[in-house]
Amino acid sequence: MEITRLFDLLPHYAGNFNKPDVFAGKEDGVWVKYSTKTYIETSNYISYGFLKLGVQKGDKIATITYNRPEWNFIDMGIQQLGAINVPIYPTISESDYKYILKHAEVKFVFVAGEDLFKKIEHILPEIPSIQAIYTFKNLHGQKHLNELIELGKSNPAPEDLEVRKDSVKPEDIATIIYTSGTTGDPKGVMLTHHNLISNFLTVAPIPRLGAESKALSYLPLCHVYERMLNYMYQYLGISVYYSENLAAIMENINEAHPQILTTVPRLLEKIYHRISTKGHQLKGIKKMIFFWAMDLGFKFEIDNSNGWWYKLRLKIARKLVFEKWHQALGGNLKVIVSGGAALQPRLSRIFWAAGFSVLEGYGLTETSPVITVCTFEKHGVQFGKVGPVLDGVQLKIAKDGEILCKGPNVMKGYYKDEKLTNETIIDGWFHTGDLGSLDEHNVLQITGRKKELFKTSFGKYINPSLIENKFKESPFIDNIIVVGENQKYAAALIVPDFNDLRNWCEHKCIEISTNIELIKNPRIKKRFQKEVDFYNKSFGATEQIKRFELIDFEWSTLTGELTPTLKLKRNYIVKKYSYLLDKMFGTIENEI
Repeated sequence: MEITRLFDLLPHYAGNFNKPDVFAGKEDGVWVKYSTKTYIETSNYISYGFLKLGVQKGDKIATITYNRPEWNFIDMGIQQLGAINVPIYPTISESDYKYILKHAEVKFVFVAGEDLFKKIEHILPEIPSIQAIYTFKNLHGQKHLNELIELGKSNPAPEDLEVRKDSVKPEDIATIIYTSGTTGDPKGVMLTHHNLISNFLTVAPIPRLGAESKALSYLPLCHVYERMLNYMYQYLGISVYYSENLAAIMENINEAHPQILTTVPRLLEKIYHRISTKGHQLKGIKKMIFFWAMDLGFKFEIDNSNGWWYKLRLKIARKLVFEKWHQALGGNLKVIVSGGAALQPRLSRIFWAAGFSVLEGYGLTETSPVITVCTFEKHGVQFGKVGPVLDGVQLKIAKDGEILCKGPNVMKGYYKDEKLTNETIIDGWFHTGDLGSLDEHNVLQITGRKKELFKTSFGKYINPSLIENKFKESPFIDNIIVVGENQKYAAALIVPDFNDLRNWCEHKCIEISTNIELIKNPRIKKRFQKEVDFYNKSFGATEQIKRFELIDFEWSTLTGELTPTLKLKRNYIVKKYSYLLDKMFGTIENEI
Protein backbone atom coordinates (compact mmCIF):
# COMPACT_ATOMS: atom_id res chain seq x y z
CA MET A 1 0.00 0.00 0.00
CA GLU A 2 1.00 3.62 -0.50
CA ILE A 3 2.45 5.33 2.56
CA THR A 4 1.07 8.85 2.90
CA ARG A 5 0.75 9.08 6.71
CA LEU A 6 3.34 7.81 9.18
CA PHE A 7 0.99 5.20 10.67
CA ASP A 8 0.64 3.64 7.20
CA LEU A 9 3.93 1.97 8.14
CA LEU A 10 1.94 -0.44 10.35
CA PRO A 11 -0.06 -2.16 7.57
CA HIS A 12 3.02 -1.90 5.34
CA TYR A 13 5.02 -3.83 7.95
CA ALA A 14 2.25 -6.39 8.46
CA GLY A 15 1.93 -7.01 4.74
CA ASN A 16 5.66 -7.34 4.02
CA PHE A 17 7.51 -8.45 7.15
CA ASN A 18 6.50 -10.85 9.87
CA LYS A 19 9.35 -10.56 12.35
CA PRO A 20 9.86 -11.57 15.98
CA ASP A 21 12.15 -8.59 16.57
CA VAL A 22 10.77 -5.45 14.96
CA PHE A 23 12.24 -3.69 18.01
CA ALA A 24 14.40 -4.84 20.91
CA GLY A 25 15.43 -3.15 24.14
CA LYS A 26 17.49 -4.17 27.14
CA GLU A 27 15.65 -4.83 30.41
CA ASP A 28 17.49 -6.12 33.48
CA GLY A 29 20.38 -7.24 31.29
CA VAL A 30 18.22 -9.17 28.79
CA TRP A 31 17.16 -8.18 25.27
CA VAL A 32 13.35 -8.02 25.15
CA LYS A 33 12.01 -8.33 21.60
CA TYR A 34 8.70 -7.15 20.17
CA SER A 35 7.07 -8.83 17.18
CA THR A 36 5.15 -7.31 14.28
CA LYS A 37 1.88 -8.43 15.86
CA THR A 38 2.75 -6.93 19.26
CA TYR A 39 3.79 -3.65 17.67
CA ILE A 40 0.53 -3.19 15.79
CA GLU A 41 -1.76 -4.44 18.57
CA THR A 42 -0.11 -2.31 21.26
CA SER A 43 -0.21 0.80 19.06
CA ASN A 44 -3.93 0.25 18.52
CA TYR A 45 -4.57 -0.29 22.23
CA ILE A 46 -2.86 3.04 22.96
CA SER A 47 -5.03 4.74 20.33
CA TYR A 48 -8.15 3.20 21.89
CA GLY A 49 -7.02 4.35 25.31
CA PHE A 50 -6.50 7.88 24.07
CA LEU A 51 -9.93 7.83 22.42
CA LYS A 52 -11.45 6.89 25.78
CA LEU A 53 -9.56 9.79 27.40
CA GLY A 54 -10.99 12.20 24.85
CA VAL A 55 -7.84 12.97 22.85
CA GLN A 56 -8.72 15.08 19.81
CA LYS A 57 -7.01 15.70 16.50
CA GLY A 58 -4.26 18.28 16.98
CA ASP A 59 -3.79 17.61 20.72
CA LYS A 60 -0.15 17.59 21.81
CA ILE A 61 1.30 14.60 23.66
CA ALA A 62 4.88 14.73 24.92
CA THR A 63 7.47 12.01 25.47
CA ILE A 64 10.49 12.51 27.73
CA THR A 65 12.48 9.31 27.55
CA TYR A 66 15.63 7.62 26.42
CA ASN A 67 15.39 5.31 23.40
CA ARG A 68 13.17 2.32 23.98
CA PRO A 69 10.82 0.15 21.88
CA GLU A 70 7.74 1.55 23.63
CA TRP A 71 8.47 4.97 22.13
CA ASN A 72 7.26 3.58 18.79
CA PHE A 73 4.01 2.21 20.25
CA ILE A 74 3.20 5.62 21.72
CA ASP A 75 4.27 7.43 18.53
CA MET A 76 1.95 5.35 16.34
CA GLY A 77 -0.84 5.48 18.92
CA ILE A 78 -0.65 9.28 18.79
CA GLN A 79 -0.32 9.55 15.00
CA GLN A 80 -3.35 7.34 14.26
CA LEU A 81 -5.60 9.84 16.03
CA GLY A 82 -4.22 12.87 14.24
CA ALA A 83 -2.71 14.07 17.52
CA ILE A 84 0.79 15.57 17.56
CA ASN A 85 3.86 13.93 19.10
CA VAL A 86 6.11 16.39 20.95
CA PRO A 87 9.33 14.51 21.76
CA ILE A 88 11.49 16.27 24.37
CA TYR A 89 15.15 15.66 25.15
CA PRO A 90 15.78 14.02 28.54
CA THR A 91 18.82 16.25 29.11
CA ILE A 92 17.45 19.79 28.82
CA SER A 93 17.15 22.36 31.60
CA GLU A 94 14.16 22.86 33.87
CA SER A 95 13.42 26.20 32.22
CA ASP A 96 13.31 24.56 28.79
CA TYR A 97 10.95 21.84 30.05
CA LYS A 98 8.66 24.48 31.47
CA TYR A 99 8.75 26.55 28.27
CA ILE A 100 8.09 23.63 25.90
CA LEU A 101 5.28 22.03 27.92
CA LYS A 102 3.56 25.42 28.26
CA HIS A 103 4.22 26.63 24.71
CA ALA A 104 2.95 23.41 23.13
CA GLU A 105 -0.02 23.20 25.54
CA VAL A 106 0.77 19.54 26.14
CA LYS A 107 -2.11 17.39 27.48
CA PHE A 108 -0.35 14.12 28.29
CA VAL A 109 3.28 13.40 29.14
CA PHE A 110 5.20 10.10 29.05
CA VAL A 111 8.40 9.98 31.13
CA ALA A 112 10.98 7.22 31.31
CA GLY A 113 11.27 6.87 35.06
CA GLU A 114 11.78 8.48 38.43
CA ASP A 115 14.89 10.48 37.54
CA LEU A 116 13.16 12.27 34.65
CA PHE A 117 9.87 12.60 36.51
CA LYS A 118 11.62 14.46 39.32
CA LYS A 119 12.99 16.96 36.78
CA ILE A 120 9.46 18.09 35.88
CA GLU A 121 7.44 17.18 39.00
CA HIS A 122 7.51 20.59 40.68
CA ILE A 123 6.73 22.58 37.51
CA LEU A 124 3.61 20.53 36.64
CA PRO A 125 1.24 22.73 38.69
CA GLU A 126 2.30 25.66 36.50
CA ILE A 127 1.13 23.90 33.30
CA PRO A 128 -2.68 23.74 33.43
CA SER A 129 -3.04 21.96 30.06
CA ILE A 130 -1.51 18.70 31.40
CA GLN A 131 -4.18 16.13 32.24
CA ALA A 132 -2.01 13.11 33.15
CA ILE A 133 1.54 11.79 33.42
CA TYR A 134 2.43 8.24 32.39
CA THR A 135 5.69 6.43 33.16
CA PHE A 136 7.47 3.39 31.78
CA LYS A 137 8.45 2.24 35.26
CA ASN A 138 6.33 1.65 38.33
CA LEU A 139 6.49 4.87 40.34
CA HIS A 140 4.50 5.26 43.52
CA GLY A 141 1.41 7.32 42.86
CA GLN A 142 2.00 7.67 39.11
CA LYS A 143 0.18 6.13 36.18
CA HIS A 144 1.99 3.46 34.15
CA LEU A 145 1.93 3.03 30.36
CA ASN A 146 0.31 -0.37 30.92
CA GLU A 147 -2.71 1.37 32.46
CA LEU A 148 -3.28 3.20 29.17
CA ILE A 149 -2.82 -0.04 27.22
CA GLU A 150 -5.29 -1.86 29.50
CA LEU A 151 -7.75 1.02 29.12
CA GLY A 152 -7.53 0.53 25.37
CA LYS A 153 -7.96 -3.24 25.62
CA SER A 154 -11.09 -2.74 27.70
CA ASN A 155 -12.52 -0.15 25.32
CA PRO A 156 -11.75 -1.26 21.75
CA ALA A 157 -13.11 1.13 19.13
CA PRO A 158 -11.79 -0.02 15.73
CA GLU A 159 -14.51 1.78 13.75
CA ASP A 160 -13.90 5.08 15.53
CA LEU A 161 -10.19 4.64 15.03
CA GLU A 162 -10.64 4.13 11.28
CA VAL A 163 -12.67 7.35 11.09
CA ARG A 164 -9.86 9.20 12.87
CA LYS A 165 -7.18 7.70 10.63
CA ASP A 166 -9.17 8.68 7.53
CA SER A 167 -9.29 12.27 8.77
CA VAL A 168 -5.50 12.56 8.86
CA LYS A 169 -4.01 14.08 5.71
CA PRO A 170 -0.37 14.00 4.50
CA GLU A 171 -0.07 17.76 5.01
CA ASP A 172 -1.20 17.56 8.66
CA ILE A 173 1.35 18.22 11.40
CA ALA A 174 2.75 14.93 12.72
CA THR A 175 5.21 16.30 15.24
CA ILE A 176 6.59 19.46 16.80
CA ILE A 177 10.30 19.13 17.56
CA TYR A 178 11.80 21.81 19.74
CA THR A 179 15.34 22.54 18.63
CA SER A 180 18.02 22.77 21.28
CA GLY A 181 19.16 26.34 20.77
CA THR A 182 22.22 27.72 22.54
CA THR A 183 20.50 31.03 23.28
CA GLY A 184 16.90 32.09 23.83
CA ASP A 185 13.86 29.84 23.99
CA PRO A 186 13.68 26.62 21.95
CA LYS A 187 11.92 26.84 18.58
CA GLY A 188 9.08 24.43 17.78
CA VAL A 189 9.64 22.97 14.31
CA MET A 190 6.38 21.75 12.76
CA LEU A 191 6.91 18.71 10.52
CA THR A 192 4.11 17.09 8.56
CA HIS A 193 3.57 13.45 7.71
CA HIS A 194 4.60 14.27 4.14
CA ASN A 195 7.80 16.00 5.28
CA LEU A 196 9.10 12.92 7.08
CA ILE A 197 7.75 10.35 4.63
CA SER A 198 9.29 12.10 1.61
CA ASN A 199 12.64 12.00 3.40
CA PHE A 200 12.72 8.36 4.47
CA LEU A 201 11.32 7.07 1.16
CA THR A 202 14.06 8.90 -0.74
CA VAL A 203 16.95 7.73 1.45
CA ALA A 204 15.66 4.14 1.84
CA PRO A 205 17.45 2.70 -1.26
CA ILE A 206 20.82 4.19 -0.27
CA PRO A 207 22.09 1.69 2.39
CA ARG A 208 21.31 -1.34 0.17
CA LEU A 209 20.20 -3.45 3.14
CA GLY A 210 17.29 -5.87 3.37
CA ALA A 211 14.85 -7.10 6.00
CA GLU A 212 17.36 -9.63 7.31
CA SER A 213 19.41 -6.75 8.71
CA LYS A 214 19.57 -5.14 12.14
CA ALA A 215 20.27 -1.55 13.16
CA LEU A 216 21.67 -0.39 16.47
CA SER A 217 20.10 2.86 17.63
CA TYR A 218 21.63 5.06 20.29
CA LEU A 219 21.04 8.64 19.10
CA PRO A 220 17.94 10.16 20.71
CA LEU A 221 14.64 9.43 18.98
CA CYS A 222 13.50 12.90 20.02
CA HIS A 223 15.93 14.22 17.39
CA VAL A 224 14.70 14.16 13.79
CA TYR A 225 17.88 12.49 12.46
CA GLU A 226 17.45 9.22 14.34
CA ARG A 227 13.67 9.41 14.19
CA MET A 228 13.51 9.66 10.39
CA LEU A 229 15.93 6.75 10.06
CA ASN A 230 13.84 4.84 12.59
CA TYR A 231 10.93 5.17 10.15
CA MET A 232 13.20 4.15 7.28
CA TYR A 233 14.20 0.99 9.13
CA GLN A 234 10.55 0.10 9.54
CA TYR A 235 9.88 0.75 5.86
CA LEU A 236 12.72 -1.64 4.92
CA GLY A 237 11.86 -4.22 7.60
CA ILE A 238 15.20 -3.72 9.38
CA SER A 239 15.04 -4.71 13.06
CA VAL A 240 15.96 -1.92 15.48
CA TYR A 241 17.90 -2.68 18.66
CA TYR A 242 18.05 0.21 21.11
CA SER A 243 21.30 0.69 22.99
CA GLU A 244 21.05 1.05 26.77
CA ASN A 245 23.16 4.21 26.86
CA LEU A 246 26.24 5.80 25.35
CA ALA A 247 28.59 3.93 27.70
CA ALA A 248 27.13 0.55 26.69
CA ILE A 249 27.33 0.99 22.91
CA MET A 250 30.32 -1.28 22.32
CA GLU A 251 28.80 -4.00 24.49
CA ASN A 252 25.42 -3.67 22.76
CA ILE A 253 27.01 -3.79 19.29
CA ASN A 254 28.66 -7.08 20.16
CA GLU A 255 25.36 -8.47 21.43
CA ALA A 256 23.10 -7.30 18.60
CA HIS A 257 25.59 -7.71 15.69
CA PRO A 258 23.99 -4.93 13.58
CA GLN A 259 24.58 -4.30 9.88
CA ILE A 260 23.98 -0.54 10.16
CA LEU A 261 24.71 2.12 12.76
CA THR A 262 23.71 5.76 12.68
CA THR A 263 26.00 8.03 14.61
CA VAL A 264 27.59 11.42 15.06
CA PRO A 265 31.34 11.93 14.43
CA ARG A 266 32.00 12.04 18.17
CA LEU A 267 31.45 8.28 18.53
CA LEU A 268 33.69 7.45 15.57
CA GLU A 269 36.38 9.66 17.06
CA LYS A 270 36.11 7.79 20.36
CA ILE A 271 36.17 4.36 18.64
CA TYR A 272 39.24 5.38 16.64
CA HIS A 273 41.05 6.75 19.70
CA ARG A 274 40.20 3.60 21.65
CA ILE A 275 41.63 1.39 18.91
CA SER A 276 44.67 3.66 18.51
CA THR A 277 45.35 3.46 22.25
CA LYS A 278 45.39 -0.33 22.06
CA GLY A 279 47.83 -0.09 19.17
CA HIS A 280 50.21 1.97 21.28
CA GLN A 281 50.16 -0.80 23.88
CA LEU A 282 51.45 -3.38 21.40
CA LYS A 283 55.11 -4.37 21.26
CA GLY A 284 57.64 -5.09 18.53
CA ILE A 285 56.49 -6.35 15.15
CA LYS A 286 52.79 -6.27 16.11
CA LYS A 287 53.00 -2.58 16.88
CA MET A 288 54.89 -1.90 13.66
CA ILE A 289 52.27 -3.76 11.56
CA PHE A 290 49.42 -1.97 13.36
CA PHE A 291 50.69 1.51 12.55
CA TRP A 292 51.74 0.50 9.03
CA ALA A 293 48.09 -0.46 8.45
CA MET A 294 46.85 2.77 10.02
CA ASP A 295 49.13 4.88 7.84
CA LEU A 296 47.91 2.95 4.80
CA GLY A 297 44.30 3.56 5.82
CA PHE A 298 44.75 7.33 5.95
CA LYS A 299 45.73 7.26 2.25
CA PHE A 300 42.57 5.40 1.12
CA GLU A 301 40.78 6.62 -2.01
CA ILE A 302 37.26 5.56 -3.03
CA ASP A 303 38.02 5.22 -6.76
CA ASN A 304 41.03 2.88 -6.34
CA SER A 305 43.23 5.63 -7.76
CA ASN A 306 46.08 4.47 -5.48
CA GLY A 307 46.70 1.60 -7.88
CA TRP A 308 47.22 -2.16 -7.64
CA TRP A 309 50.18 -2.02 -5.25
CA TYR A 310 48.15 -0.07 -2.67
CA LYS A 311 45.21 -2.42 -3.17
CA LEU A 312 47.42 -5.46 -2.48
CA ARG A 313 48.86 -3.93 0.69
CA LEU A 314 45.38 -2.91 1.86
CA LYS A 315 44.20 -6.50 1.45
CA ILE A 316 47.02 -7.62 3.75
CA ALA A 317 46.27 -4.81 6.23
CA ARG A 318 42.62 -5.81 6.36
CA LYS A 319 43.56 -9.40 7.10
CA LEU A 320 46.17 -8.60 9.75
CA VAL A 321 44.69 -5.53 11.44
CA PHE A 322 41.34 -4.24 10.24
CA GLU A 323 39.60 -7.59 10.60
CA LYS A 324 39.94 -7.07 14.35
CA TRP A 325 38.04 -3.77 13.99
CA HIS A 326 35.09 -5.72 12.60
CA GLN A 327 35.26 -8.19 15.45
CA ALA A 328 35.25 -5.30 17.93
CA LEU A 329 32.17 -3.83 16.21
CA GLY A 330 29.97 -6.90 16.23
CA GLY A 331 31.28 -8.71 13.17
CA ASN A 332 28.44 -7.73 10.79
CA LEU A 333 28.63 -3.94 10.62
CA LYS A 334 28.64 -2.74 7.00
CA VAL A 335 27.17 0.76 6.87
CA ILE A 336 27.85 3.67 9.22
CA VAL A 337 25.75 6.78 8.65
CA SER A 338 27.32 9.92 10.13
CA GLY A 339 25.59 13.24 10.58
CA GLY A 340 25.01 16.12 12.96
CA ALA A 341 28.51 17.58 12.57
CA ALA A 342 31.53 17.48 10.28
CA LEU A 343 33.43 14.20 10.11
CA GLN A 344 37.20 14.40 9.84
CA PRO A 345 38.16 13.21 6.33
CA ARG A 346 41.04 11.14 7.74
CA LEU A 347 38.59 9.26 9.98
CA SER A 348 36.29 8.59 7.06
CA ARG A 349 39.23 7.32 5.01
CA ILE A 350 40.48 4.90 7.64
CA PHE A 351 37.02 3.44 8.34
CA TRP A 352 36.51 2.93 4.60
CA ALA A 353 39.95 1.33 4.42
CA ALA A 354 38.95 -0.98 7.25
CA GLY A 355 35.95 -2.13 5.21
CA PHE A 356 33.14 0.01 6.65
CA SER A 357 31.02 2.12 4.31
CA VAL A 358 30.79 5.52 6.00
CA LEU A 359 28.00 7.63 4.49
CA GLU A 360 28.07 11.22 5.68
CA GLY A 361 25.00 13.40 5.37
CA TYR A 362 23.80 16.91 6.04
CA GLY A 363 20.51 18.42 7.11
CA LEU A 364 18.58 20.22 9.82
CA THR A 365 15.52 19.61 11.97
CA GLU A 366 13.67 22.04 9.70
CA THR A 367 14.41 19.85 6.65
CA SER A 368 13.21 16.51 8.08
CA PRO A 369 16.35 16.34 8.13
CA VAL A 370 18.33 15.14 5.10
CA ILE A 371 19.32 17.61 2.38
CA THR A 372 22.40 15.78 1.09
CA VAL A 373 23.87 12.36 1.81
CA CYS A 374 26.62 10.16 0.42
CA THR A 375 25.60 7.25 -1.80
CA PHE A 376 27.22 4.23 -3.42
CA GLU A 377 26.80 5.80 -6.87
CA LYS A 378 29.74 7.25 -8.83
CA HIS A 379 31.02 10.42 -7.11
CA GLY A 380 28.58 9.63 -4.29
CA VAL A 381 31.34 9.61 -1.66
CA GLN A 382 33.99 12.31 -1.60
CA PHE A 383 36.04 12.76 1.55
CA GLY A 384 35.46 16.11 3.23
CA LYS A 385 32.05 16.49 1.56
CA VAL A 386 28.54 15.54 2.67
CA GLY A 387 27.20 13.91 -0.46
CA PRO A 388 24.99 14.75 -3.44
CA VAL A 389 21.75 16.65 -3.09
CA LEU A 390 18.88 14.31 -2.26
CA ASP A 391 16.49 13.42 -5.11
CA GLY A 392 13.47 15.72 -5.09
CA VAL A 393 15.28 18.39 -3.08
CA GLN A 394 16.56 21.65 -4.56
CA LEU A 395 19.66 23.37 -3.24
CA LYS A 396 21.41 26.57 -4.18
CA ILE A 397 24.19 28.70 -2.74
CA ALA A 398 23.34 32.34 -2.02
CA LYS A 399 25.71 35.18 -2.91
CA ASP A 400 27.04 35.26 0.64
CA GLY A 401 27.70 31.50 0.56
CA GLU A 402 24.65 30.44 2.58
CA ILE A 403 23.02 27.10 1.70
CA LEU A 404 19.37 27.45 0.67
CA CYS A 405 16.99 24.50 0.36
CA LYS A 406 13.58 23.89 -1.17
CA GLY A 407 11.58 20.66 -1.32
CA PRO A 408 8.96 18.37 0.24
CA ASN A 409 11.20 17.97 3.29
CA VAL A 410 11.06 21.63 4.36
CA MET A 411 9.03 22.22 7.52
CA LYS A 412 5.58 23.78 7.69
CA GLY A 413 7.02 26.48 9.95
CA TYR A 414 7.82 27.34 13.55
CA TYR A 415 4.96 26.75 15.97
CA LYS A 416 3.29 30.01 17.08
CA ASP A 417 6.01 32.07 15.38
CA GLU A 418 4.93 33.26 11.94
CA LYS A 419 7.47 36.09 11.99
CA LEU A 420 10.45 33.77 12.42
CA THR A 421 8.99 31.39 9.83
CA ASN A 422 8.78 34.18 7.27
CA GLU A 423 12.32 35.29 8.07
CA THR A 424 13.64 31.75 7.56
CA ILE A 425 11.61 30.58 4.53
CA ILE A 426 11.73 33.22 1.82
CA ASP A 427 10.02 32.57 -1.54
CA GLY A 428 9.90 28.88 -0.62
CA TRP A 429 13.66 28.68 0.07
CA PHE A 430 14.71 27.65 3.57
CA HIS A 431 17.78 29.56 4.76
CA THR A 432 19.94 27.03 6.61
CA GLY A 433 22.43 29.43 8.21
CA ASP A 434 25.24 27.16 7.00
CA LEU A 435 27.87 28.05 4.43
CA GLY A 436 28.87 25.72 1.62
CA SER A 437 29.73 25.08 -2.01
CA LEU A 438 28.59 22.67 -4.71
CA ASP A 439 30.94 20.91 -7.11
CA GLU A 440 30.28 19.84 -10.70
CA HIS A 441 28.68 16.58 -9.49
CA ASN A 442 26.16 18.42 -7.26
CA VAL A 443 28.06 17.27 -4.16
CA LEU A 444 27.98 19.63 -1.19
CA GLN A 445 30.87 20.76 0.98
CA ILE A 446 30.13 22.57 4.24
CA THR A 447 32.52 25.45 4.86
CA GLY A 448 31.14 26.84 8.10
CA ARG A 449 28.17 28.38 9.86
CA LYS A 450 27.29 32.05 9.34
CA LYS A 451 26.64 32.73 13.01
CA GLU A 452 29.82 30.96 14.15
CA LEU A 453 32.20 33.05 12.04
CA PHE A 454 33.87 35.75 14.06
CA LYS A 455 36.14 38.64 13.27
CA THR A 456 39.35 39.54 15.10
CA SER A 457 40.12 43.11 16.07
CA PHE A 458 42.28 43.27 12.92
CA GLY A 459 39.18 42.59 10.78
CA LYS A 460 40.16 39.02 9.84
CA TYR A 461 37.38 36.40 9.72
CA ILE A 462 37.91 33.13 11.61
CA ASN A 463 35.97 29.93 10.86
CA PRO A 464 36.20 28.13 14.25
CA SER A 465 34.60 24.81 13.25
CA LEU A 466 37.14 24.34 10.44
CA ILE A 467 40.03 24.79 12.89
CA GLU A 468 38.40 22.68 15.60
CA ASN A 469 37.79 19.78 13.25
CA LYS A 470 41.46 19.76 12.20
CA PHE A 471 42.77 19.91 15.77
CA LYS A 472 40.53 17.01 16.81
CA GLU A 473 42.63 14.77 14.57
CA SER A 474 45.09 14.75 17.47
CA PRO A 475 44.75 11.66 19.69
CA PHE A 476 45.47 13.95 22.65
CA ILE A 477 42.45 16.22 22.01
CA ASP A 478 38.95 15.09 22.96
CA ASN A 479 37.26 18.43 22.33
CA ILE A 480 38.18 22.02 21.53
CA ILE A 481 36.55 25.41 21.06
CA VAL A 482 38.23 28.24 19.18
CA VAL A 483 37.52 31.75 20.46
CA GLY A 484 38.75 35.27 19.78
CA GLU A 485 35.94 37.53 18.59
CA ASN A 486 37.13 41.15 18.59
CA GLN A 487 40.47 40.01 20.00
CA LYS A 488 43.87 40.35 18.34
CA TYR A 489 44.27 36.60 17.79
CA ALA A 490 42.55 33.23 18.06
CA ALA A 491 42.81 31.14 21.22
CA ALA A 492 41.35 27.82 22.33
CA LEU A 493 39.99 25.86 25.27
CA ILE A 494 41.13 22.25 24.91
CA VAL A 495 39.68 19.16 26.58
CA PRO A 496 42.36 16.44 26.61
CA ASP A 497 41.59 12.84 25.78
CA PHE A 498 42.47 11.66 29.26
CA ASN A 499 42.80 7.99 28.25
CA ASP A 500 45.47 8.78 25.67
CA LEU A 501 47.06 11.32 27.97
CA ARG A 502 47.39 8.83 30.82
CA ASN A 503 48.86 6.22 28.48
CA TRP A 504 51.41 8.79 27.34
CA CYS A 505 52.22 9.62 30.97
CA GLU A 506 52.85 5.96 31.73
CA HIS A 507 55.13 5.68 28.71
CA LYS A 508 57.06 8.80 29.79
CA CYS A 509 57.18 7.68 33.45
CA ILE A 510 55.14 10.68 34.58
CA GLU A 511 53.30 10.00 37.81
CA ILE A 512 49.56 9.76 37.10
CA SER A 513 47.43 11.90 39.39
CA THR A 514 44.13 13.73 39.22
CA ASN A 515 43.02 15.48 36.02
CA ILE A 516 43.60 18.87 37.61
CA GLU A 517 47.19 17.97 38.49
CA LEU A 518 47.73 16.46 35.04
CA ILE A 519 46.80 19.60 33.13
CA LYS A 520 49.01 21.72 35.39
CA ASN A 521 52.07 19.51 34.79
CA PRO A 522 54.66 21.53 32.80
CA ARG A 523 55.63 18.50 30.65
CA ILE A 524 52.01 17.96 29.68
CA LYS A 525 51.54 21.62 28.83
CA LYS A 526 54.66 21.41 26.69
CA ARG A 527 53.27 18.30 24.94
CA PHE A 528 50.05 20.10 24.10
CA GLN A 529 51.99 23.10 22.86
CA LYS A 530 53.72 20.71 20.46
CA GLU A 531 50.29 19.50 19.22
CA VAL A 532 49.08 23.08 18.77
CA ASP A 533 52.23 24.03 16.89
CA PHE A 534 51.84 21.04 14.58
CA TYR A 535 48.20 21.67 13.65
CA ASN A 536 48.74 25.42 13.38
CA LYS A 537 50.82 24.69 10.27
CA SER A 538 47.58 23.91 8.42
CA PHE A 539 46.35 27.49 8.81
CA GLY A 540 47.34 31.04 7.97
CA ALA A 541 48.92 33.29 10.57
CA THR A 542 45.65 35.01 11.52
CA GLU A 543 43.89 31.64 12.05
CA GLN A 544 46.56 30.02 14.20
CA ILE A 545 45.98 29.36 17.91
CA LYS A 546 48.20 31.74 19.89
CA ARG A 547 47.14 30.74 23.40
CA PHE A 548 45.26 27.78 24.90
CA GLU A 549 44.03 26.51 28.24
CA LEU A 550 43.37 22.90 29.20
CA ILE A 551 40.09 21.78 30.81
CA ASP A 552 40.21 19.12 33.53
CA PHE A 553 37.07 17.13 32.60
CA GLU A 554 35.26 15.82 29.54
CA TRP A 555 32.48 18.04 28.21
CA SER A 556 29.02 16.48 27.95
CA THR A 557 25.34 17.31 27.88
CA LEU A 558 25.25 16.84 31.65
CA THR A 559 28.01 19.39 32.27
CA GLY A 560 26.28 21.77 29.86
CA GLU A 561 28.88 22.36 27.15
CA LEU A 562 27.27 20.09 24.53
CA THR A 563 23.82 20.04 22.98
CA PRO A 564 21.86 16.75 22.93
CA THR A 565 23.37 16.13 19.47
CA LEU A 566 26.87 16.69 20.93
CA LYS A 567 27.53 20.04 19.28
CA LEU A 568 29.33 22.81 21.14
CA LYS A 569 27.16 25.28 23.05
CA ARG A 570 29.42 28.17 22.13
CA ASN A 571 27.70 30.99 24.00
CA TYR A 572 27.36 28.88 27.13
CA ILE A 573 31.03 27.85 27.02
CA VAL A 574 32.23 31.41 26.51
CA LYS A 575 30.18 32.55 29.49
CA LYS A 576 31.11 29.60 31.73
CA TYR A 577 34.84 29.89 31.05
CA SER A 578 35.06 33.69 30.84
CA TYR A 579 37.79 33.68 33.48
CA LEU A 580 39.98 31.49 31.25
CA LEU A 581 39.27 33.66 28.23
CA ASP A 582 40.29 36.72 30.22
CA LYS A 583 43.48 34.91 31.17
CA MET A 584 44.30 33.90 27.57
CA PHE A 585 43.62 37.29 26.05
CA GLY A 586 45.16 39.22 28.92
CA THR A 587 48.51 37.45 29.32
CA ILE A 588 49.62 38.13 25.77
CA GLU A 589 48.17 41.64 25.37
CA ASN A 590 51.51 43.37 25.75
CA GLU A 591 53.36 40.86 23.59
CA ILE A 592 51.57 41.57 20.32
